[in-house]
Amino acid sequence: MKIKTKEICLYGLLGALMFALKFAMSSLPNIEPVSLLLISFVVTFGVKAIYPLSVYIILEMLIYGFGFWSIGYLYIWPVLVIAALLINKAINNSFIWAVVSGLFGLIFGALYIPLYIISGGFTFAITWWISGLPYDFIHCVSNFVLCLILFKPITNTLLKVKEWY
Repeated sequence: MKIKTKEICLYGLLGALMFALKFAMSSLPNIEPVSLLLISFVVTFGVKAIYPLSVYIILEMLIYGFGFWSIGYLYIWPVLVIAALLINKAINNSFIWAVVSGLFGLIFGALYIPLYIISGGFTFAITWWISGLPYDFIHCVSNFVLCLILFKPITNTLLKVKEWY
């Protein structure tokens, strides 16, 4: 997959924007724009959405440090990108994308279960996940609402940006 210099700049900026927006919203529990933006990036740029995601993950680790959570980021966010890539051709509806984003928010905590099993065993993993379910519900609802309201304007803007490249 060949990438142009202009694209490197664009994807770097999009990754930094994703980080900045999440940081700006960090006082709100599990309310984040990352899921919405990743879905919009996939719809607009296809598999190249992995580039701004990589920038985002690297910035998260550089700013917040390398912790147990960062291992999860290495495979959890790509799960959303892969899922969006798989269903991208079949979906052209902001409501359906909002449902996908909401479901991802709902299962976000469950995607950490393999890491928690490794670190503390099965019982620890399940109890940790269950204790986080209220935050997963918040994540679900906020992802759904953000995507429902902002998916079309963001994707349309990204499509215009893509035309310049």
